[in-house]
Amino acid sequence: MLFLNKTDWSAIRICASFLIGRGHRNILLVAVLIYCFSETAHAMLRSTADTAATGFVVQTAQPGYLSLVKDGVPLPMLVDPQDHRGVLRAFDNLKKDFVRVTGNSSHQKGSGQSKIIIGTYGRSALIDSLVRKGLLDSKELAGKREKFVMTVVKQPLQGVESALVIAGSDKRGTIYGIYELSAQIGVSPWYYWADVPVRKASQLYVKPGVYTQGEPKVRYRGIFLNDEAPALSGWSKATFGGFNADFYEKVFELLLRLKANYLWPAMWGSAFYDDDPKNGPLADEMGIVMGTSHHEPMARAQAEWKRYGKGSSWDYAKNKAGLQDFWRGGMDRARTWESIITIAMRGDGDEPMSEKENVGLLEQIVRDQRRLIASVTGRPAAETPQLWALYKEVQDYYDKGMRVPDDVTLLLCDDNWGNVRKLPELEAKPRKGGYGIYYHFDYVGAPRNAKWINVSQIQRVWEQMNLTYRHGVDRIWIVNVGDLKPMEFPISFFLDMAWDPDRFNAGNLMAYTYDWCRQQFGEAYAAEAAGMINRYAKYNHRVTPELLNDKTFSLIHYNELDSVVNDYKTLAMEASRLHYLLPDSLKDAFDQLVAFPINACANLYEMYHAKAMNDYCYERNDRRANDWADRVKACFRRDSLFTEHYNHSIAKGKWVHMMDQVRIGYSSWNEPAKAIMPNVRYLSEPVAAPAAKVFMETDGYIAMEAASYSAASSAPGVEWTEIPDLGKTVSAMTTLPPTVSLGNNTALEYKIRVKEKRQAKVIALFSPTLNFNGNRGLRYAISIDGGPETLVNFNGHYKGELGQWQARRIIESVSLHNLLPGDHTLKIRFLDQGIVLQRLLIDLGGLKPSYLGPRESAALNSRN
Repeated sequence: MLFLNKTDWSAIRICASFLIGRGHRNILLVAVLIYCFSETAHAMLRSTADTAATGFVVQTAQPGYLSLVKDGVPLPMLVDPQDHRGVLRAFDNLKKDFVRVTGNSSHQKGSGQSKIIIGTYGRSALIDSLVRKGLLDSKELAGKREKFVMTVVKQPLQGVESALVIAGSDKRGTIYGIYELSAQIGVSPWYYWADVPVRKASQLYVKPGVYTQGEPKVRYRGIFLNDEAPALSGWSKATFGGFNADFYEKVFELLLRLKANYLWPAMWGSAFYDDDPKNGPLADEMGIVMGTSHHEPMARAQAEWKRYGKGSSWDYAKNKAGLQDFWRGGMDRARTWESIITIAMRGDGDEPMSEKENVGLLEQIVRDQRRLIASVTGRPAAETPQLWALYKEVQDYYDKGMRVPDDVTLLLCDDNWGNVRKLPELEAKPRKGGYGIYYHFDYVGAPRNAKWINVSQIQRVWEQMNLTYRHGVDRIWIVNVGDLKPMEFPISFFLDMAWDPDRFNAGNLMAYTYDWCRQQFGEAYAAEAAGMINRYAKYNHRVTPELLNDKTFSLIHYNELDSVVNDYKTLAMEASRLHYLLPDSLKDAFDQLVAFPINACANLYEMYHAKAMNDYCYERNDRRANDWADRVKACFRRDSLFTEHYNHSIAKGKWVHMMDQVRIGYSSWNEPAKAIMPNVRYLSEPVAAPAAKVFMETDGYIAMEAASYSAASSAPGVEWTEIPDLGKTVSAMTTLPPTVSLGNNTALEYKIRVKEKRQAKVIALFSPTLNFNGNRGLRYAISIDGGPETLVNFNGHYKGELGQWQARRIIESVSLHNLLPGDHTLKIRFLDQGIVLQRLLIDLGGLKPSYLGPRESAALNSRN
């Protein structure tokens, strides 16, 4: 039994007030049920969380534990002043983190018997002396990449009884170890970028043993700040004066705390190296590998061409000398810094090159660029990391036979909507430069921009990136994150997965969400916050806010529009309840990471529902049309108030301009100059309106979730795997691992019952996986009652075009079958890996248009 105290009842009253304002009936009952459900969900999710995530720093002493903080005073810390400057900077940040946690700095010259010793193997005399004494194993560090080891050692130095030692194999390894300790003592990587409060502590202890996260599985892991106007550009100008070293210091620190190492900087009218000459040296000092975007070759920004470009045009056939001079300047500037050089070229402004600029010319451009690289650096071009981005039409050049030297990384790309376009064949010969992936959380372009808020489900990100990694793509993972905020959660997931893709599977993604929320909000609120983040990402992945309108969901069929609006209303009410219960210290972070995206999107759904009802009632001379028109106006006004709150109230106005992105009023792929309220109509003289499951056919259709199969078969080594919450309704089914042949009998079966002799249209709904397998397409076979199979290739024709199936985030594949009355078994057999099935709809003449389709049909009995 659940007992509710005074605080609980106060929270329930807040929920009730929220619902009253949105037209819910039975207010108190709904509020109590949701409150109780959230408490139950909290306990259930907490029980499934990964206990290993609790780490090696604790607040309760046990025999053998090292006291890290005693009575609010941290241990003294030592570092060799000759270590890398980036290590020394991170060391200073660690000292500041201890002050944030304890309120005190360590007594560096005190007589304590224990210390914290930090350094890089081969660079720090302190660490090298511990290796010589046999207190550290050199085999754990020598020749390793970006690895750290953290352990407690006895008598490391004269007069020192014991020490916590953080030793890195190289500069970034040490830095990662430093920031891992920061996270363990209670400083979230998002302490600045999301105002996550530091966990205060007066006593901290280190468990005995050796702690390491090994080497990263993906070599270069990073983000692309893109499409950054008006939000990030406005905020950076107001806060720092622009995209200068003060701004990038915050970005670099965040990346290092997230164990990333790679950045494509903001470039809409900006030039990283040119806007502030301190930017490049700062990145190199802190340990960030710099690159430029897929269409900015040779370490130069597009904006620099507009400033300094010589000659007639951005056309190598006409302006070879001018472009080479321009590129030489970029290489000369970056030659001593750690960089990945983008080679080849696209048209100016991220446009396709003209058809006259063919494969032969591009190959000549690459040869000339590599000669220039060798000339400027004074060493073979192969010793400078380079990438060639197969973005949009550039992939066509590759498919037509264009090749680059083997040491160049081939940067494969998604289709801008999170669907991987091309992957190496499983049996492909290894490349010295390997393969990378350029992925998108943010996009500007047709069929419509996706810039405002997070629409990326980590379930989908995992499924696509797992597929990518299993195909050998492990040199570069970079993701377009737009303004960085509000993509905090998927950024963390993407970079954590890039460090160790093997850590994740379809069954532990919700536990990851819980652990992430525990780091931001603490144990008491983690489960509820995790559930909210998971649900709003699922709702937004169905259709982006920019694409959402009053006709997206059906007002008439399946109660669809009412259902999705109520789902978001309920979620917003839960967020408001939890916000009320949170201590004040957590509210700014919760607003940014949970409450704002939920409340703002719930309001959009309510506005478009009101618009649909206004049209419906107006066309029927129903006097309620005027009330719905007023509600549209109220929601439109409320949207501006949400923006005002984010920009000017959260964290005392710290995030001014960060929510300036327009999301209402789209009429084409690009955003309008300002928000435009949907058109509403008023009635001047209103008049009253006139008064093993056997799935059953109802109203001329049958709807089944993919996971509701009655039988499954698979080839040796292949497992059918349900991915919870992936897709538009409940879940999705796929075959794992994606590298094992499916053989001839990897299939799912479904039992159905139809009423009459009919021709049935079977609609299989798939996640929009592309024909990454060398353009062969993804195929399945479908049959009824063991009869002849219909073979279907649902994407073999795809050539890179963008269309409605991407905007709707679903592929609908249709086959026709003749059915007699009675029971039947439908069998769908997968012929290729990478297929992700969400639902099956059988249209027997009664299926009506809607966005999500009907709920799953009633079943007569359980599986047999």
